[in-house]
Amino acid sequence: MTADAFDGMRTRDWVRRFTESVYATEAELTALDQQAGDGDFGINLAAGVRAAGLLLDRTDGTAGPGETLGILATAFLDEIGGTSGPLFGLLFQALSRAAAGCGPDLTGAALADGTAQGLAAIRRVGGASPGDKTLVDALTPAATALRAAVGTPPATALVAAADGAWRGVRDTASLSARMGRASYLGERATGIPDPGAVGVALFFSSAAGTVHALAPHLATG
Repeated sequence: MTADAFDGMRTRDWVRRFTESVYATEAELTALDQQAGDGDFGINLAAGVRAAGLLLDRTDGTAGPGETLGILATAFLDEIGGTSGPLFGLLFQALSRAAAGCGPDLTGAALADGTAQGLAAIRRVGGASPGDKTLVDALTPAATALRAAVGTPPATALVAAADGAWRGVRDTASLSARMGRASYLGERATGIPDPGAVGVALFFSSAAGTVHALAPHLATG
């Protein structure tokens, strides 16, 4: 295994940091969703990572990237209600399937393929398109960045994905929602980044480190 390899333990660390990021920013996520949604997104995301952690604790620590991401998918698909849980579960499921086909180490190609497949599944199930002010607005640039970064180390590709996702998050602030509860709020939701898009950016950012606050990533100046 080379220093650039992204094996099962490193994938598990990614999931752990995602959990830490969600816990650290749960109050901010809740505040965003109170302005542009049902107000429960932070709670649901925290419940998802908590359930995933319990499932991961039952493993012996030798799970590969595909199995680890599959556990994350199971937690969100089976344990979390509302709309956000299943949609995030579809992304994690697609990443798990792509990772399972690339051997013991996660590759940039698997990340690109899994994210693209997850995006397609989310669009098919949820019906959202770029510009609708949903998590699709962060996941689309993340998928594009991963495709462009194929051939680079996975860690490098994930940094590019995170950068793309945060740009997408900031762009959602100027959009008028056309999907979900925010669409009923009209102009009152303008200026507020989409919480689901923030969740996507948190996930990709956590591959490199824990996100302790949203404000620095949401600043547009």
